Amino acid sequence: MNRLLAAITIVLIALCGVAQTHYEGNISIGGKAGATLSRTQFNPSVPQTMIPGMMAGVTFRYIEENHFGLIAELNVEQRGWKEKFRGYDYQYQRRFTYIQLPMLTHIYFGSRRVHGFFNAGPEIGYMIARSTSSNFDYANYGSIEGFPSANRHTAQFTLPVKIRFDYGISAGLGMEVFGPGRSSFTLEGRFYYGLRDVFSNRKKDPFSGSSGMSVMITLGYFYRLK
Repeated sequence: MNRLLAAITIVLIALCGVAQTHYEGNISIGGKAGATLSRTQFNPSVPQTMIPGMMAGVTFRYIEENHFGLIAELNVEQRGWKEKFRGYDYQYQRRFTYIQLPMLTHIYFGSRRVHGFFNAGPEIGYMIARSTSSNFDYANYGSIEGFPSANRHTAQFTLPVKIRFDYGISAGLGMEVFGPGRSSFTLEGRFYYGLRDVFSNRKKDPFSGSSGMSVMITLGYFYRLK
């Protein structure tokens, strides 16, 4: 996976150099905001559902005349997971807030007023906040009569976060509508697959994997500077 990330980054840098050499493009800045659904990929697995969250950020875009461009974003995004207790009313969830920097290839097509587009590339992030909420004493669940701890992992209830730095791969599809002047509006659905674990993954630790995964739906605005 590390080699794949490195290869994608090298390709993006090379394409950027070619673009600057052969085309005269345009530059846009903008902002975006939306909703997320995320989960944590545990190994061994943990029963869970996707947890909703929010994201917002600013965007810089360099577009070529030949249906190609590059995008850099600086976002704040919520991720995490929500445990599933089938047949019980217990609730437990952990939420992580990241500052993230995606570097994406932008491929677009369509008419002068409406574009479809595909974005894909590597992303890095850093956890700036974390929180836990539940309707039971998760630090002392063993004292709760009838708590469903059999046949399920519970170490994640109190595991401390050891790895705040994150990286992975993002890919998304969307559409852009151009308004009067230099303004445009976007709607995008994007998927993120994390390649870095949140918790320690040494042999003596309870989980060998704990990477993040999220789906984002965002609305955005661009203003063309050039």
